[in-house]
Amino acid sequence: MSVVIVNCFDTYEDRVDLINEFFTRNGHDVTVIQSNFRHFKKEFRKEEKKNTVFVNTKPYYKNLSGARLYSHYNFAKNAFIKVEQIKPDLLYVLLPPNSLAKLAANYKKNNMPVKLVFDLIDLWPETMPVGKVENVPPFTFWKSLRNSNLKYADEIITECDLYQSVLKKTLSKVRTNTIYLAKEDSTAEKEPNLDFNQINLCYLGSINNIIDISKIKKLVKEIHKIKQTTLHIIGDGENRDTLINEIKSTGAKVVYHGKIFNTNEKQKIFNMCHFGLNIMKESVCVGLTMKSIDYFQAGLPIINSIKADTTNLVNENYIGFNLNHNNLPEVVEDISKMGASDFLLMRSNTRKTFKNLFSISAFDRQMQKVFGH
Repeated sequence: MSVVIVNCFDTYEDRVDLINEFFTRNGHDVTVIQSNFRHFKKEFRKEEKKNTVFVNTKPYYKNLSGARLYSHYNFAKNAFIKVEQIKPDLLYVLLPPNSLAKLAANYKKNNMPVKLVFDLIDLWPETMPVGKVENVPPFTFWKSLRNSNLKYADEIITECDLYQSVLKKTLSKVRTNTIYLAKEDSTAEKEPNLDFNQINLCYLGSINNIIDISKIKKLVKEIHKIKQTTLHIIGDGENRDTLINEIKSTGAKVVYHGKIFNTNEKQKIFNMCHFGLNIMKESVCVGLTMKSIDYFQAGLPIINSIKADTTNLVNENYIGFNLNHNNLPEVVEDISKMGASDFLLMRSNTRKTFKNLFSISAFDRQMQKVFGH
């Protein structure tokens, strides 16, 4: 069977690699069609990749801009020129951008034998930091590019259960499954090196406008009242200085490590931390974050404000604490009562959760369930 995977973003590339490997391993002829423009670095990629066709795409340099939307449409149009040439038996399209849904639906209508799969990795505009936009015409049109075309899919995959809940009416007549994001396990030594006379927290990832700096500051301030607290920051972003200054104003310490790509170096920091922070603004519609999976892989419990999937995982598996708008005192009190055995049990549970739900083997089990291999 001929399989084509269409993906715009290098940020989804780990998932694309797993999908590619799954179909290749099961004897299918796989081609990945991907943008040659890197979203995070805002630069063109030069390297080649096996089974991958890189499509020339218009650049953009601001994440919220007309240029970005035009770039996405430009990619979608050029990608489907390639799809038309290959004429696959199975067309697997990662969304967003929403314009891909429109062009994929058009292709399906003109090529009915093709099996069309949409993989919803994100929801635009719902996860954008623009407040309630459902009834604002530019955003309703943007959303409709996706919603009005999902019905043409033979299968919808979502990266978290929350997305199925948000799109419940739209997906009511389409076969749907959740397949979580996954990561290959690291060989870094996951031996905790915890100082129980203080609390070390870690923030990993982009320091952007969807993280809730105000809530992080309040949390750190209250924990610091009971024990000396240090926030370790791995990453960078436009709000880096704001986060650092706000945390320092509480009296807590900040250690800014910058961007670290070496797994062993990151694990050394995770090993000394008691919790990883997974805290975003309430307006953001997200059920699972990649940073949380990085924490789980490292065996680092989380303090979490993400609803739905991640809240349920924390509650069911004892892998940290859920933080909402009114329970901060209770969370801080619970942390203050934890002994060494409690921290170590949480770390053990966190690793088990990673292996059971977010490992490569867990991903393959779910893919086999959906695609019947």
